[in-house]
Amino acid sequence: MISRGPDDQGSVGPDDGLEGAWLGHRRLSIVDVEGGHQPLVGAGGDVFMVGNGEIYNHEAIRERLPDHVFRTRSDNEVALHLIERDGPKALADLNGMYAFCLAGRDGRFLAARDPIGIKPLYWATKNGRTVLGSEMASFAPELRDEIHAFPPGHYWTPEEGLVRFAAPVPPDAVADSSRREPAEPTREDLDELREVIVDAVERQMMGDVPVGVFLSGGLDSSLVAAIAQNYLERRGMTLQTFAVGLEGSPDVLAARACAEALGTEHREHLYTAEEATASMPEVIAKIEAYDPALVRSAVPNLMLAKFTSQYVKVVLTGEGADELFAGYEYMVEFPDPEPLHAELVRNVEGLHNLNLQRCDRVTMAHSLEARVPFLDAEVVAHVMRLPASWKVYGKDVPEKRLLRAAFEGWLPDELLWRDKSQFGDGSGAASVLTDPFTDSVTQADFEAECASVEPPLRTREEVAYYRIFREHLGDVQPSQTLGRFATA
Repeated sequence: MISRGPDDQGSVGPDDGLEGAWLGHRRLSIVDVEGGHQPLVGAGGDVFMVGNGEIYNHEAIRERLPDHVFRTRSDNEVALHLIERDGPKALADLNGMYAFCLAGRDGRFLAARDPIGIKPLYWATKNGRTVLGSEMASFAPELRDEIHAFPPGHYWTPEEGLVRFAAPVPPDAVADSSRREPAEPTREDLDELREVIVDAVERQMMGDVPVGVFLSGGLDSSLVAAIAQNYLERRGMTLQTFAVGLEGSPDVLAARACAEALGTEHREHLYTAEEATASMPEVIAKIEAYDPALVRSAVPNLMLAKFTSQYVKVVLTGEGADELFAGYEYMVEFPDPEPLHAELVRNVEGLHNLNLQRCDRVTMAHSLEARVPFLDAEVVAHVMRLPASWKVYGKDVPEKRLLRAAFEGWLPDELLWRDKSQFGDGSGAASVLTDPFTDSVTQADFEAECASVEPPLRTREEVAYYRIFREHLGDVQPSQTLGRFATA
């Protein structure tokens, strides 16, 4: 998994007195570049941890551990010390994206994944042996039919089994939120919402390397860019933004306009139809999925990540805003607050094996870390507690009106109120991908193959993508590892 961590590697196992366990790690150095080598070592020198991701509230937690001697400035080491002191229940105190494995010379072992599942984790158990990894391709072929997605918000120990420590959406926000008044948000409500999001973006600017923004020209990434640019300007710096698309595509033009309005250092990569089509096998291999909507959006994302990785190691994205603020076109079919809120909860809970899977894989395939400030724990909790009636949209009422209203004045009106287009549609990828792969599968082939996997394949295009997936991952069972969009 060298692409996930080209900067350093480390391991600890039985040869080091760690009986019954082995931990290995590839490092993408972002926080404490010089000193944050993994596996990290606990306070007593007998507990080790490998971690993937970032703990955004690590400085506040470090202050709660005044008696602990830290070997590094790594945010992950803070998590290790907290778990050592308070046990697995301490995971609920972490605000971040992460997957951890911890092992001790006394035989203890713990694996955990963040509540939303921003960072990937898979596991398989066979013949009494449990194996965990960040990507399915890292598992030996004989284990692949046993691979399952490790559930977000859970930890596992051999003694307790799986234990849930946090939910993607706080329990008090899962219940229908339409019960609140007033019917429309006040200026105070909008100001509070804006500040929660601004705080999250600024919190996720942490690191010892430059942080950029994927700028699609849509509302979500444009707002992230506006906040990040404001943050850097106060420090005498300029934000780097990155866009990709076909020449003249809506996203490229909108991103260009947004970058000019904000004054960012903007770069773009214009790809051809041939380049997009040729990248498809690599895309499916990297994202380890074959849902057509996911694949189409991943093609420009992969090219964007490859291009961006030449300049920065970390990017912020607008991922998650559609799920929180009802940004998808089909959500107009929910005119009543209660069912809309239930659909938003369902979307947030399913992000880990759909959009977030794509987001992590296409970036880490090119040694680039993607952060998702809209899915910061404090943002999710705040937004999901707001009345769902504020998110309902329809004729003459644009989607994500609540988010737009909260950021009045932060973007030019033509960008703040721009109609939404899906990434992959707006970048131009969808227009050049669907037909060639659909045409590669005959109707007879579709009818013969559609029921060969569970759940059944829905279109000729999906059959074409599934063939590539199967060639790459062999016996992996999609029903155990993947999610899918409602429609292809």
